[in-house]
Amino acid sequence: MVNRKELNPERSPEAAFGARLRSAREECGWTQDQLGERMGFSGRHISGVETANKPPTRRLAACADAALGTGDQFERAWRELRHGVLLEGFTEYAGYEARAAEIRLFEIGIIPGLLQTPAYAQALAHGDVRRGTITSEQADERIAVLAERQATLVRHRPPTMLVVMDESCIRRPVGGAKVMDHQLKRLVEFASLPNTMMQIAPYDIGERRPFNLPINLLTLYDRSMVAYAESQAQGHLEREPTFVLSALSAYHQLQAESLSQTASVDLVHQARKGTP
Repeated sequence: MVNRKELNPERSPEAAFGARLRSAREECGWTQDQLGERMGFSGRHISGVETANKPPTRRLAACADAALGTGDQFERAWRELRHGVLLEGFTEYAGYEARAAEIRLFEIGIIPGLLQTPAYAQALAHGDVRRGTITSEQADERIAVLAERQATLVRHRPPTMLVVMDESCIRRPVGGAKVMDHQLKRLVEFASLPNTMMQIAPYDIGERRPFNLPINLLTLYDRSMVAYAESQAQGHLEREPTFVLSALSAYHQLQAESLSQTASVDLVHQARKGTP
């Protein structure tokens, strides 16, 4: 295509929105003028949004959803952009996650989001509200985004999910005894699914634990891989094969050092009973 500008979704939330809009438009086989005509905007305006030279508006996002048949995908993305619900890089990661063939997760301190019950997720989000780090509206958005991510996993060909949790995930009380009991029960149910594997990395793994931060590794249907990691303030999506393969090797080491799924489920049952 002549004068096609390469997009970098990681440059900013606006760039991620624009890249998603271009991808959805091209899947329909439409030009910018054709999409603009369906949305009530000029092709030049669509181009500006795709290249992050013009900020998306709520009306544009809603019109994009209506024209492209994407439900409320773009309106939700606009709300995320406006309210800063998600860390930089996460929006693009979530797009990959929704179409991954295999998902590998490692988490410390909290249950991984894809395995959280609504009550557990609400307790975490409302804790952030009480600390003043997010607003109530942002908490609601965060919970809605998580529910949307979880819903994408319930499909005709669900991904294989391999989850390793530090023991702290099941020991840290969140939301009170009832919330934790339901959450731990959810983990046992997750482990029983045919496309899942759940393991606990016990405290006594000590220095043999290869990761000091949570990490997500995705394998797509074309066998390419991406990695995503977060600090307290920033998320980073990595596609560079050398880094991703190194992280995958470390993940395999983590699995080898962790409890088997049977032993992990037994540990979760012990946690439900309140035994150390």
